[in-house]
Amino acid sequence: MVFQSVIAPLPAFLITFANASIWGFIPGALLSWSSAMAGAALCFYISKFFGRNLVEKLTSKYALEELDEFFERHGKYAILVARLLPFVSFDIVSYGAGLTSISFWHFFIATGIGQLPATLVYSYVGEMLTGSTKMIVMGLLILFAFSAFVVLLKRIYDDKKNRSKNLSKNSAI
Repeated sequence: MVFQSVIAPLPAFLITFANASIWGFIPGALLSWSSAMAGAALCFYISKFFGRNLVEKLTSKYALEELDEFFERHGKYAILVARLLPFVSFDIVSYGAGLTSISFWHFFIATGIGQLPATLVYSYVGEMLTGSTKMIVMGLLILFAFSAFVVLLKRIYDDKKNRSKNLSKNSAI
């Protein structure tokens, strides 16, 4: 979940399903919730320390602009509202919150409360998975993880290629 929060474009609900399927409802929910909280805190502090330029590279400029409007519209309740809406990106909210003046503890508490209902529901459903449905979810999780790994490798390769291109340009000047 921490890896998913920081870098990987994996759907968190699949990881929550898998945790509950493997460990059971309560242990799976606790594992999913606590690791999502750790990932949220890490994203928050990455954006606090490294700023908007890095966050735009990890997410997108457009997504952050949309999030800025959302934070403006909902004020101090924006984090809680965003966590309760399943279609709002967990990662982008965590990164975006670190770019605001919100205190870490306000962010952390709102994230914890807002994340809990979805974690419990997904964990309950995950524990109920059996047979071929369980195999399909596990297969999707492996496919998403592999895809995220390939995307990450491509991003690293492209960054190295661009850096070497810029270095050769600068040395030619």
